[in-house]
Amino acid sequence: MDVQKVYVMKRSTADEAVRLLSSGSDVALGMAVAEPPALMAAMARKVEADELSDVRLWYFHSMQHAAETVLRADLLGRIRPRAMFLSGIERALFKADPANVAKIEVVPTAFSGAPRILREAVDLDACVMTVSPMDAHGYFSFGTANDYTSAAARKARKVIVEVNPRMPRVSCEEPLHISEVTAVVENEAALIEVGEHAAGPEDEAIADIVASMIDDRACLQMGIGNLPIAVCHRIRNRADLGIHTELMTPALAELMELGVVTNKAKAWRPRRSVFTFAMGDAAFYDWLNDNGAVLSAPVDEVNDPFVIAQNDKVVSVNATLQVDLSGECNSEAMGGRPYSGSGGQLDFVRGASASKGGISIIACRSTAKNGTVSRIVPVLGGPVTTPRNDVHWIVTEFGAVNLRGKTLQERAEAMIGIAHPKFRDDLAKAL
Repeated sequence: MDVQKVYVMKRSTADEAVRLLSSGSDVALGMAVAEPPALMAAMARKVEADELSDVRLWYFHSMQHAAETVLRADLLGRIRPRAMFLSGIERALFKADPANVAKIEVVPTAFSGAPRILREAVDLDACVMTVSPMDAHGYFSFGTANDYTSAAARKARKVIVEVNPRMPRVSCEEPLHISEVTAVVENEAALIEVGEHAAGPEDEAIADIVASMIDDRACLQMGIGNLPIAVCHRIRNRADLGIHTELMTPALAELMELGVVTNKAKAWRPRRSVFTFAMGDAAFYDWLNDNGAVLSAPVDEVNDPFVIAQNDKVVSVNATLQVDLSGECNSEAMGGRPYSGSGGQLDFVRGASASKGGISIIACRSTAKNGTVSRIVPVLGGPVTTPRNDVHWIVTEFGAVNLRGKTLQERAEAMIGIAHPKFRDDLAKAL
């Protein structure tokens, strides 16, 4: 096969490519940094012109490109989002108009379950995503987002890729070949950047506690946000750490550059840092490009508890919105509205728990809404993301408690001990 000739034959403009999409169809969208801005803008134009409607759009973690195109408020209804995870984009839509809650259809699933949904529960017509440029052998890299899009690309009848030379080429075991692609759109655009923000005093206190629980040769999974960054800054003196995480970040990359992470002790893909999607700044994306020390893999592999547990001393660090007195966690809803999603939290809780010497940590500030609301509550105000049967360590700025093996009474007493002092009496009355 003359891959360059095939590439040229499949090359088109964004407007030409979206003509392949059909009204009433199911379309998988690249997530986060892999959102394809030119293709999404062309989709929005096609919807505005009444040439495309009732498209069910399947995705995780939307970002600004989607907000400016396919997730615009005026297009909701004609585009039907099937969100498997919510971000600030959807929350802003909900806040602007409560009617938008019904227009964004939430699909409950663990992150690891997304590939199976797209393979088995959806008649997937198309997959639309950003990829890195094709190599001499006809292969595209999934770049920052292997996750569910690699599965979607193999299930969809049409695969439309937006080739961005700024998308890093990241090693993976099954890259996408030009023969699998229906249409190619070239678009050089700056990748969305996610910078670090200063951690608050509560996060700093939590980070101190969490960092003290991470020993040499631990295998790290870090969630999103200021807290994991603060933790990474505190473990620069550890030795031979490993990384097996759903999200790769600049803070983890820095540990690799400092030699703190060697991946020597890992059993699954030893000597390489494994992730399923990545977010950071431009320097981080440059660092990822052709970096042989990292490997991206599909989310149903990375987040599989059996795979996670093959590594010893896994330390899983994730955040939650609420914890009840028995230890079960709600990480998905706030104030009666969907807020995010289950993501990979439970998968890594279970994987870390099954790992020899592993621990899972669920961390949160003790209060919300400027200290007016306790995050530790008698009864959850949303779904159970991590059940009490699985929870291990809970950490707030007031301490850490290991709930494993404790009775319900002992758990309640322990949870009250790490609640904000001004809410402890009321929580005790709820016993």
